[in-house]
Amino acid sequence: MGCIPTKMFVYPAQLAAAGADAARLGVDQTLEKVHWRDIRDRIFTRIDSISEGGRRYRAEELENVTLYEQHVRFVSGHALETDDGQRITADQIVVAAGSRPVLPDIPGMDLPQVHTSDTVMRIPDLPGRILIIGGGYIAAEFGFVFSAFGAKVTMAARSAPLLRAMDATIAERFTEAASRQWDVRLGTRVTSLTENPDGSVRAQLQGPGGGTALDTDLVLVATGRVPNTDRLGVGAAGFDLRPDGRLVVDDYQRVLRNGKPADGVWALGDVSSDYQLKHVANHEARTVAHNLVHPDDLRRSDHRFVPSAVFSSPQIASVGLTEEEACRDTEARGVELALAVQEYGSTAYGWAMEDTTGFVKLLAEKETGRLLGAHIMGHEASMLIQPLIQAMSFGLDARTMASGQYWIHPALTEVVENALLSLPSGTAGAAG
Repeated sequence: MGCIPTKMFVYPAQLAAAGADAARLGVDQTLEKVHWRDIRDRIFTRIDSISEGGRRYRAEELENVTLYEQHVRFVSGHALETDDGQRITADQIVVAAGSRPVLPDIPGMDLPQVHTSDTVMRIPDLPGRILIIGGGYIAAEFGFVFSAFGAKVTMAARSAPLLRAMDATIAERFTEAASRQWDVRLGTRVTSLTENPDGSVRAQLQGPGGGTALDTDLVLVATGRVPNTDRLGVGAAGFDLRPDGRLVVDDYQRVLRNGKPADGVWALGDVSSDYQLKHVANHEARTVAHNLVHPDDLRRSDHRFVPSAVFSSPQIASVGLTEEEACRDTEARGVELALAVQEYGSTAYGWAMEDTTGFVKLLAEKETGRLLGAHIMGHEASMLIQPLIQAMSFGLDARTMASGQYWIHPALTEVVENALLSLPSGTAGAAG
């Protein structure tokens, strides 16, 4: 999707949306105009120059590197072939081929008004109306961006609620908040897309109430991503694949063949990872880089506490187990689960904001206070969650984290402190 350019759209979208929120606090702000092309060009002038600089560095400046700027595919375990027939062999191969958007089998997917996250950020003009197909994090982020810039957003999600892969409380509350901002159609399929004489698109929708037609100027398909393994000829190399097409790797990022590491073949990122997250790919890249040059001292990738964030409105951040997962985990281990939900509005800063949607949800072992999961929805959730990630990563229990340090008053971080203190405890030394 492009993490950096997407967030470079999110920030001006936040500025554009600020006026509506300010009005309820007695501040009148008027949004005069969104200059889409100026925003787009500012972003991609910077992004494209970085990309070109990286290409030029590898092609012209970096010693001992040969850059092949064409598609390649495996022809055996340690040999690849380019589109023009050149053969490349290597003792060590790293596969980092990424993923691409899924295009559902819907008539009209080939219309020029249909975009994915790979193309929609470069459109020439801001659409007046946009239909987003999907209900995941890509849909949520672009729904916010386009609605903040003034477009009328309709979101058609086959399932309910939105963000259904996240903790249930997050998903339910986000769906409620999103439905106040956009025209959200849950349990709805898009069955066809056709072009109208004026250049707009007519979408046929099938939902709980039957079939309806919707006219829109642009369609964004946000129905997930698929790993690019099907374009790499991995069958010729005999590598193991998961049911969704991802390469199977072990903890050291070694690609498996018949359940065993294929000598000298590694993979990282979306092509093999459970997580479609840049910070995970960065971590796995560091693991591979070390293991390539230290074959006798291999390191494992650490996927225990992988955080994620959705830069929508409201913002969401999450790490660890969902409530459903934590219930199964604690039941299987014979321990009790502690749960706390703390509203933003219960703290001084949240009260000053008159916030009615933000909250922190924590899951922990009741006896020990060990954090199992943290989920935040609201203002700057992606920053508020960082101390919780740190606590989980370094084994800090909830009581120690809450009581063993100062929390700035009246900063919004007090909502994290109070959530920690609200966790039911089984002993005096655990959270309480």
